[in-house]
Amino acid sequence: MHVDAIPSDALTREKVIGIMVQRFGDQFTTADAIRERHGKGESYHSTASPDGVFFAKSTEDVAEVVKICADHKFPIIPFGVGTSLEGNIAALKGGICIDLSMMKEVLEINEEDLDVKVEAGVTRKQLNDHLRDTGLFFPIDPGADASIGGMAATRASGTNAVRYGTMRENVLSLTVVTADGRIVQTARRAKKSSAGYDLTRLFVGSEGTLGIITEIRLKVYGIPEAITSAVCQFEDLESAVNTSILIVQTGIPVARMELLDDVQMGACISYSKLEGYEEKPTIFFEFHGTEAGAKEQAETVQGIAEEFGGSAFQWTSKMEDRNKLWQARHDAYYAAIALRSGCQGWATDVCVPVSRLAECINETKDDLKKTGLISPLVGHVGDGNFHMLYIVDPDNKDEMAKAQEHSDRMVMRALEMGGTCTGEHGVGYGKIHFLTDEHGDAMSLMRSLKTAFDPDNIMNPGKIVNI
Repeated sequence: MHVDAIPSDALTREKVIGIMVQRFGDQFTTADAIRERHGKGESYHSTASPDGVFFAKSTEDVAEVVKICADHKFPIIPFGVGTSLEGNIAALKGGICIDLSMMKEVLEINEEDLDVKVEAGVTRKQLNDHLRDTGLFFPIDPGADASIGGMAATRASGTNAVRYGTMRENVLSLTVVTADGRIVQTARRAKKSSAGYDLTRLFVGSEGTLGIITEIRLKVYGIPEAITSAVCQFEDLESAVNTSILIVQTGIPVARMELLDDVQMGACISYSKLEGYEEKPTIFFEFHGTEAGAKEQAETVQGIAEEFGGSAFQWTSKMEDRNKLWQARHDAYYAAIALRSGCQGWATDVCVPVSRLAECINETKDDLKKTGLISPLVGHVGDGNFHMLYIVDPDNKDEMAKAQEHSDRMVMRALEMGGTCTGEHGVGYGKIHFLTDEHGDAMSLMRSLKTAFDPDNIMNPGKIVNI
């Protein structure tokens, strides 16, 4: 389904497009197919196409386009590689989409300081491929091969967050183009500073509503001496979740701890040809350290898992086996969709305090049974974050309504437990209606920030806060 954007003023639109064509030539297009592709991410949200798409090659390019749009109070929407899940890139008011995918240079690698500087269009896989020969790696790994700029803009996370944190903890500084076209650096290279406001943290997670991120300085880490992966299966979800809670409370520095419910595990067994496993709630683990340290971590976790009835605990340090296991985890989305032909996946997430995780998951699963929907569950259980993936027919209004209602109840349940409406997908326009429930009076401060940074509301309007 395609939703027409709220039309920009026709004369202004015509004037801005004319300027863009004259100034940038082939870097700018109004082709319908390209505009439509840039109006939708990998989500169930309807397409809202921009009026034109500009392919930036530098920060200066971005600044020039922003100045043109600012002069005409014309909307701007940043775009990485289009993997967002909450309508983050939909052009709700038309405007110019600035595609950053051509900005894919790794600008600096500082091995002694363990940091790198990249352009916004570099993807996480491209960065790690570039780093491989240095003995360093960047650990944040959302399911998609997202752009680093998009990951920073949505405050993304991934399977390694339990040990290495999210984008919030791993972005050191940014180059940002503000709503009036200025190019600013949010911080210097020092690992810490108490000088002034923390602009880096402000822009990380702002989804292009305050400025456009064009360059990112990141923490990187030494590739561990030894990496061990393990799998353990449980009779029920509560036992699996309680295992993960005790592991976190015990302080074991597990690198990855991923929960798959029985439905998702069954899908992965079929799709990824996993052998020797049953359709049961399952946790995938990974341990980093020295050979002795990784082995000790695995053995300690095995003991905890067995206290909660965990069985078939298998662990390996062979790269081939580890890669197959984690590829299956990253392919969980495609495995789930394969459960029902002709349907699409509707992904959503929440995050709660770890102490409330078992309760939240159990209530969500019990609620799901009443709907008749198919929705596998996966979770970054080490930090209380879990995802539902509704497998739905987008043309079936009843199914879509049931999925929306179940998702809304899950979000409100998470908020009542002290959690958040989104752990790592961002707000976009898909969850904007939950922000007041989550933040209360603080929303007035967010609106004041938005107005101060973007007085004409041209930066990705209709996302995070409504002005």
